Amino acid sequence: MEKIATNIEMLFEKAQDYTKSSIELLKLNAIDKTADITASLIFRLAFGLIVAMFLLFINIGISLYIGKLMGENYLGFLIVSVFYLILAIILFIFRNQLIKVPITNLVIKKLLETKNREDGNN
Repeated sequence: MEKIATNIEMLFEKAQDYTKSSIELLKLNAIDKTADITASLIFRLAFGLIVAMFLLFINIGISLYIGKLMGENYLGFLIVSVFYLILAIILFIFRNQLIKVPITNLVIKKLLETKNREDGNN
C-alpha cells in the first residue's frame, strides 16, 4: 500500500513539473513572438521614416521646380499639396485594404510562424 502511495506522489510531482515546464514554455514562446513582432514593426517604422524624409526633400525640390516653371514658388507648393490631398482621400477610402488588412495579416503571420531552431531560419 505504501508503494502505491509513493508512486501516486511521484506521479503527482511529475505532473506538477510537467505543468510548470509547459507554462514556462508558453511564457517563453509568448515573449519570443512579442519580441519578433515588435522588432518587425520597429524596422518597418524606421524604414518608413527614412522613406518619408526622402520623399519630403524630393517634394520640396519638385515644388520649387514647379513654382519656378509657373513663375511663383507658392503655386508649386499648392499643386504638390493638392496632389497629396487627393492621395490622402484615396488612402482614407481604401484604408482597410491598404493598411488594416496588411498589418493584421502581418501580426497573425508572425504569431503563427514557427521558428526553425536547427537552421536559425524563420
